[in-house]
Amino acid sequence: MVLILCDNAYGMIKWKQDHMRFNSFGLDFGNPDFVKYAESYGATGHRVTSADELLPLMQQCNDASGVHLIEVPIDYLDNDRILNREIRELSARV
Repeated sequence: MVLILCDNAYGMIKWKQDHMRFNSFGLDFGNPDFVKYAESYGATGHRVTSADELLPLMQQCNDASGVHLIEVPIDYLDNDRILNREIRELSARV
């Protein structure tokens, strides 16, 4: 099983630059259709559309034979909320 975290950008770098108030340049791009790409090589491709789908799909792929690729869309906006605000607030209480 192969997991591809897909954000159509150098998302982690972009997120860190945004947080440090740097301008972004050349970090966004388009990706191929990884599901079709996997299928073109004889693997089975899957695309997750919600977080609730991921664990059951991983179990299904693990139980099945062959190569399975799972494309997982990633949104780094949650990183900012969790890492830059919520963890700081929780740490300050300790």
